[in-house]
Amino acid sequence: MQRKTKREIGNIGETAVCKFLKQNGYEIVDRNFTIRGGEIDIIAKKANVIAFVEVKTRKVDTIQQGEEAVNKTKQQHIIKAAKSFFETLDDGFSGRFDVAVVEISGDYVKKIKYYVSAFDASAD
Repeated sequence: MQRKTKREIGNIGETAVCKFLKQNGYEIVDRNFTIRGGEIDIIAKKANVIAFVEVKTRKVDTIQQGEEAVNKTKQQHIIKAAKSFFETLDDGFSGRFDVAVVEISGDYVKKIKYYVSAFDASAD
């Protein structure tokens, strides 16, 4: 069996989180929104709230937990990208920063932990 690349592993997690969000009434606005110096895995909308979602996908036996990987530097890059995205919107939207940690075994998602408002723009 061929080892998966980080990107392939990440795609499994992001696809699972998109499905989870849709099941919970969100519309997926964008995936892998990238600017110089920042990237957002998933941008989702529900009513007038934009959720900027960082997805961390880990194999079940990984040492570093996904939550630990969303450090201050990573948060600052996400915030920078979110500010750029907000410039494209009309007024009336609020934003929040969520984190989804996906545990996989092979191609199978074992667990999704979803943290609403995991951090805020004060990390800036």
